[in-house]
Amino acid sequence: MMMRGAALAAAAVLLAPMAHATNGYFAHGYGMKAKGMAGAATAMAEDTFGGANNPAAMVWVGNRIDFGADLFSPRRRVERSGSTGFGGLYNGSADSDSNYFVIPEFGYNRMIDPDLSLGVTVYGNGGMNTDFNSSLPGPAFAPSCGGAPSNMLFGCGRLGVDLMQLIIAPTAAYKLNASHSIGISPLFGYQRFKVDGLQAFDELGFSGSPGNTTNRGYDDATGWGVRIGWMGRVSDTVVIGAAYSSKIRMSKFDKYRGLFAEQGDFDIPENYSVGIAVKVTPATTVAFDIQRINYSGVRSVANGVTNSLVNPAADPLGSANGSGFKWRDQTVYKLGVQHQVQPNLILRAGFNYGESPVRGDFDSVTFNIIAPGVVEKHLTLGLTWTLADKSELTVSYMHAFRNTVTGPSATSLLGVGGNESLRMYQNSIGIAYGWKM
Repeated sequence: MMMRGAALAAAAVLLAPMAHATNGYFAHGYGMKAKGMAGAATAMAEDTFGGANNPAAMVWVGNRIDFGADLFSPRRRVERSGSTGFGGLYNGSADSDSNYFVIPEFGYNRMIDPDLSLGVTVYGNGGMNTDFNSSLPGPAFAPSCGGAPSNMLFGCGRLGVDLMQLIIAPTAAYKLNASHSIGISPLFGYQRFKVDGLQAFDELGFSGSPGNTTNRGYDDATGWGVRIGWMGRVSDTVVIGAAYSSKIRMSKFDKYRGLFAEQGDFDIPENYSVGIAVKVTPATTVAFDIQRINYSGVRSVANGVTNSLVNPAADPLGSANGSGFKWRDQTVYKLGVQHQVQPNLILRAGFNYGESPVRGDFDSVTFNIIAPGVVEKHLTLGLTWTLADKSELTVSYMHAFRNTVTGPSATSLLGVGGNESLRMYQNSIGIAYGWKM
């Protein structure tokens, strides 16, 4: 049953586009209960999403299955202003037309004996799902566009990317004693990606593999990593936890070896978290997590925007030092609270903050027009209603407050210049059903 359920859940995730652009391109939380608490789950054992949060939690969950879905709505706007190059023809703005996404989730856990559990978590990341239908007054730079109106990055037609990351995490957890547990989750990753509208970078000599930069349709990549975790009940009211996920080393996007650094490489970054959960009253628990996401370990994400514009002969797009998105490492703080109002009703709330991985300096704004993952502050709400048959219905809501990052345009190297702004806010509402077996 576990493998069949995982396969069905994976198929559902593959059919749904991912648009998590919250903590960079990681979700603010995994599992609907964690999402209601702003993602604070490293020291919580509430459902079957330990494979995404802390594998050690699964052995405290019991026999259980969970599935649900989020309706996620990110709103993105990009703008260039103050440019005097080419008579200011490349000033303008665009809003992404892709605004609604359904994001499924699935988890399963089975106790093999009182001290050992086996389970699986299926979850996804994403965040670069954009679709800008912009027609600036100036013509596209790319010769193949034949003088058609330019998009925001000087190609023609729609400008945008679609990135989906699916992770299947089979999980084993073991109780060391009555208070402590450890867990491990091999992480099997699948990625799907396409980009359109970058003809100018492909045709003007900036790519090391012309013809493999843009408008190639979808390409796939697979890979693996591992997440390990520990959870300890240090008193009747305090639980602490820690989890570490290695980089998921993915195969290369061959169709886009002229875009991403290292000939199409796009690994999923290393990340780790520590957390504490305190039962401040018999009915109220407060949880706090600190998570670190090391985007700097993935060259295609971390390399400077201007690398290939400054020296395309030595560092073309697709080379080890080719232009990337200049995302910094991100430290995320997650504070959540849950309160049992009555035996069959639990309410949740939380706040999540992580400084944008995109800053406003000269080497970081321009490429992020196609991936403006700049939100920082998230407010969450949630509840769980226990039904008569002891199954559960969980609802969560998240609002990511509008944030704008503005900086000088790297297009001054192309004679355009000015300033560029990336703006985003988000809403999501999700529902999940779970039951103990």
